[in-house]
Amino acid sequence: MSDASGDPANTSSGSGRTRSSAEILASRQRHFGRGLSLSYRDPLTIAGGRGQYLYDENGEPYLDCVNNVCHVGHCHPKVVSAAASQMAVLNTNTRYLHPLLSEYLERLTATLPDPLSVCYLVCSGSEANELALRLARNYTGAEYVVALEAAYHGNTRAVIDVSEYKFGGPGGRGKPETTHVVPMPCVFRGRHRSDDASDADARREVGLAYAKHVEEAVASIVALGRKPAAFICESMLGVGGQIILPEGYLAASFAAVRAAGGVAIADEVQVGFGRCGEKFWAFEMQDVVPDIVVLGKPIGNGHPMAAVITTPEISEAFDNGMEYFNTFGGNPVSCAVGLAVLDVIEEEGLQRHALEVGSSLIRDLREALDDVDVVGEVRGKGLFIGIELIDGEAREQRIPNSDEAYRVVEALKEQRILLSVDGPDHNVIKFKPPMVFSRDDADRLVEALRREVRSPRR
Repeated sequence: MSDASGDPANTSSGSGRTRSSAEILASRQRHFGRGLSLSYRDPLTIAGGRGQYLYDENGEPYLDCVNNVCHVGHCHPKVVSAAASQMAVLNTNTRYLHPLLSEYLERLTATLPDPLSVCYLVCSGSEANELALRLARNYTGAEYVVALEAAYHGNTRAVIDVSEYKFGGPGGRGKPETTHVVPMPCVFRGRHRSDDASDADARREVGLAYAKHVEEAVASIVALGRKPAAFICESMLGVGGQIILPEGYLAASFAAVRAAGGVAIADEVQVGFGRCGEKFWAFEMQDVVPDIVVLGKPIGNGHPMAAVITTPEISEAFDNGMEYFNTFGGNPVSCAVGLAVLDVIEEEGLQRHALEVGSSLIRDLREALDDVDVVGEVRGKGLFIGIELIDGEAREQRIPNSDEAYRVVEALKEQRILLSVDGPDHNVIKFKPPMVFSRDDADRLVEALRREVRSPRR
């Protein structure tokens, strides 16, 4: 586990001249596409990273509570060494045999239940979800997909078409005919609710109520004389607002789509590799086995890689004469990095660490914020937590309070704690840090939130 010490990089240009934050911002605004926003009102210049810390251009450490890409910690020495060592020897495509590819595929697929045993290695979660849709559509011969409200699965055209967060938002072209959208299974503020998040029976009842909408969507596709290609769902919802799926939801939803000839896709891009603590893969908490699993972000600890894992039957159907080739997917450097990530998760006990630190953090946050009017719910599993803020003067109506969420995030940034806001109404403070986030870090976060949310600076 890491502390706040480190050797951050500098902010010099290629010529060796140090650039100010103002110069960097001006250059970015001139040359970088403006469709991507910057975090915080006063953007940070980040020059280095180590463990759970990011460092600005002055070497000041910021506790990183949101970067789930660097899963085992920023610049983990074992991962960095693996990448550098292999890069110095060979990097090429998968048209050649290479032992690292075989070793990595064996190690990665061994973490998944049968019959998930055939892997396609790609370079990003977006690319992986696009390939997952291709696999599903090729196997079923169908086009229609059932997806969730506020879902986000990537930035390619095909995955935007199943991402209501994109096609239904600013600049979106609206829902395609082949996409059927079902309500997001939010127990706290959704269409079906439970006032007792700890009551498993109540949550299961809510989960089945939400799964009924999947059944209805499938029925509407069948009524058109068609069949569904797939139901796609994150195993825990990220952009949706750090939503933990209610019990029974995936089992009933998977059953509905499979009964009509479709397949089940679990998107683990944001939540896999032990983050939930209880299991290595978040879908396992729902006692289901998907037909296709999509992996990304944490798989390479910042190195651009992702994967799609499926069954032999679906893979064989995809082998229809049209060759699938990915120039960089599965290259030796990526495989070395992927193996190092798996090693670190195991050697440092990061799944258990996520369970222990995350469970105590959720408990402490609930205790610290229980009587704060603007805090509607603290929810999460392991090191994946959301704090939903509402209008404190109308608590029963659970009206989203995005202004307060942004205010708190900006205030903690001034205390060098980095959080961000998510959810369709931008009122959920999201927490998904590198997995080396410690108990001391958790105590610091709780105390900062306790002070800031209770005693806001107006």
